[in-house]
Amino acid sequence: MVTPRKPVQFWRFGIDKWKAAKSEIIVETPVSLTVNGEVWLTFMCTPVHLEALAVGFLFNEGVIQNMDEVATSKVCEHGDNIDVWLNHGIEQPKSWRRTSGCTGGMTAIEVDDSQSVCCENGSTITPEQVSCLINSLCDAQELYRETGGVHTSALSNGECILVSTEDIGRHNTLDKIAGLCLINNIWPKQRILLTTGRISSEMLQKATRIGTFTVISLTSPSSLSIQMAERWGITLIGYARRNHFNVYAHAERIISPE
Repeated sequence: MVTPRKPVQFWRFGIDKWKAAKSEIIVETPVSLTVNGEVWLTFMCTPVHLEALAVGFLFNEGVIQNMDEVATSKVCEHGDNIDVWLNHGIEQPKSWRRTSGCTGGMTAIEVDDSQSVCCENGSTITPEQVSCLINSLCDAQELYRETGGVHTSALSNGECILVSTEDIGRHNTLDKIAGLCLINNIWPKQRILLTTGRISSEMLQKATRIGTFTVISLTSPSSLSIQMAERWGITLIGYARRNHFNVYAHAERIISPE
């Protein structure tokens, strides 16, 4: 079975001298997705929560709506394939579009920022909540603290983190989030998504599929993700830190004295 971290030896240069060093690095490995006996694509990913990655990807792509449609899902012995059998027939999408996702994400969904998507549920959030949730996201970065080079995403109900995942690809973390929610039937009424990764159109699309009304990132949104958030009713927060953050869409949900 492939592990998410790997020991390495390397040379470190500093102050005009070399020094032999040892550390652990994050693993990036190809893992194929087989649906009803047919290979669909290959993920480049970190090999943790692989079953959730496969199920969540199919959910985020609109192939399945719930776990009742999944007959079995199993990671093979060598960890390089996830075999999913559905309770119904399904045709593989005719074409896959490469996205801006880390390690090269794939989707069959065409981005359309003009479509109507409603994530409005009247929920609000305070600056203090944002600060607390950012602290919780940082605490959840277990692999990052050990290896670096990995993204972390988490789903919160506004009070605490319910599920968190890590992967070398930021887009993979949202598929894993969706998969964990499906497998464990975790669907809180209030859904806030936190991530260390950049918010691209693909990331926002996956977040919307999960049903989040607020997306909080440690880094930047893209121009298209801001357009989509405005139209879809999603509060989009970037460059979030413990004491400050930027709001790029629907700031009216941020409740503060000012």
